[in-house]
Amino acid sequence: MHAGKKPRSVQKMAPRGMKQAAYGETRTAIIKKKLMKNKISIEAAAPANASQPSSFKAAKQTGFVRHCANRRLPTEKVLNCLRTQLPSQYELAEVVGKWVWLDVSPARKPGLASVLWTLGFHWNQRRGVWQHPCGRFDPLGSHPTDPRAKYRCYFPADMQPA
Repeated sequence: MHAGKKPRSVQKMAPRGMKQAAYGETRTAIIKKKLMKNKISIEAAAPANASQPSSFKAAKQTGFVRHCANRRLPTEKVLNCLRTQLPSQYELAEVVGKWVWLDVSPARKPGLASVLWTLGFHWNQRRGVWQHPCGRFDPLGSHPTDPRAKYRCYFPADMQPA
């Protein structure tokens, strides 16, 4: 449909020289309309995409706060938590310097990962172990070699009398 074949009232709506689409809509009007349609369809889909309830967010935040606070625990307290809460993991715990390491794959025991994370452990992909810094951590520091070569290492379960 050409501008010349449109009713006179429609032709007057756009300034002279501006290209018009059907029924007198300008290109910007068409773009705005498409954006509104997209916005409406996104809002309609919002319940599926909606953010989680605030109670879940609050629980997640308190879990993170607990994780960060537990990362500051000294080595002895971390070992006591392992001994009381996860005795089978305490048997596998290795102290490297001031850190506590657990050689347990998250794939073998997926439920254990959330418990260890809450206790302040993190998964070290490069070494393949769960590590707890016991208050001694440098986020930017890394050991190019195995820290076991530099620091004293021992298994606390072997040192305790049965």
